[in-house]
Amino acid sequence: MKLDILAFGAHPDDVELSCGATIAKEISLGKKVGIVDLTRGELGTRGTAEIRDEEAANAAKILGVSVRENLRFRDGFFINNEQHQLQVIKMIRKYQPQIVLCNAVNDRHIDHGKGSKLVSDACFLSGLRKIETTIEGQEQQAWRPKQVYHYIQWKNLVPDFVVDVTGFIDIKVASLMAYKSQFYDPNSNEPVTPIATKNFKESIHYRAQDLGRLINSEYAEGFTAERYVAVNSLEDLI
Repeated sequence: MKLDILAFGAHPDDVELSCGATIAKEISLGKKVGIVDLTRGELGTRGTAEIRDEEAANAAKILGVSVRENLRFRDGFFINNEQHQLQVIKMIRKYQPQIVLCNAVNDRHIDHGKGSKLVSDACFLSGLRKIETTIEGQEQQAWRPKQVYHYIQWKNLVPDFVVDVTGFIDIKVASLMAYKSQFYDPNSNEPVTPIATKNFKESIHYRAQDLGRLINSEYAEGFTAERYVAVNSLEDLI
């Protein structure tokens, strides 16, 4: 299956938290989108890997993505080496996306920065035909995405561009609430984590509202780019 956009996340819920509304909007425009989680989030304070597997599947249905896979790297301990790069390359070549979305280049959780560089490096290496990979017994062809964009996570990094996601914030929130074990629940007996507070739940709206305010829209999500963002015409800018 060929995809238009392939979004990678170090943990289940990274993609939904950071660019869920953008993905929902692109799907509404007819784009085929997939998600690849690098780990199962098994080191998370709340819930279990098995619970998050189920939650991730439910979130994928809500967003309407075409496919979701998990590479089952070790949460907290995966590294950017040949072994891990080859597994990511296989996913890139399998789905041949034009655009890859991946973790923030610098963030609070160490896996986010690691995941960001790992996927970015794999996108380049995937285009080298002398790197041979097979999947399900079939030799894969070299493929390099046209664009690699990094979504913004915990830290308020300055975006290189923002996407107007007005009208899609409710789908994003619904996909996040599929992760019942992870987010704020006043009746939960689980330990409180930075993302399991009422303030964090509210921040999903107000952070998107703040970016939206800056572009004169209701909601927006921000991204950083690895190279200059180019437009064909000044009229392309909204």
